Amino acid sequence: MLNSLVSATSNSNSGSSAAFQVVFFGAIFAAMYFLLLRPQRKRARETALLQSSIGVNDEVELTSGIIGFVAAIDDEQKWVWLDIADGVEIRIRRGAIARKIVASSSESGGDANSPKNSSPKK
Repeated sequence: MLNSLVSATSNSNSGSSAAFQVVFFGAIFAAMYFLLLRPQRKRARETALLQSSIGVNDEVELTSGIIGFVAAIDDEQKWVWLDIADGVEIRIRRGAIARKIVASSSESGGDANSPKNSSPKK
């Protein structure tokens, strides 16, 4: 009697339970892909593109917050010589570069006719 109850229960639930498990694990995998793996790959691609676009005399910021100008690049060893002050150069790994600083006209003061630099007229 006990065997017939166990077999009847397992036969009735096994089809829907297996299908539910497949859909559930598929949904978890899809969520992990879109929430974790895809953004990580995008960041890695952007970082590789940034590091390959760095050239001499570019202004860069390191992951430690140091800002300086690229003085020389050793592509073979992946080292970058960074000029951080007059007569002060440091050697860093290319992977330590967090971003490339692009100088715009507003940061360097802009032109003399800009509203920021003009005095109020009376």
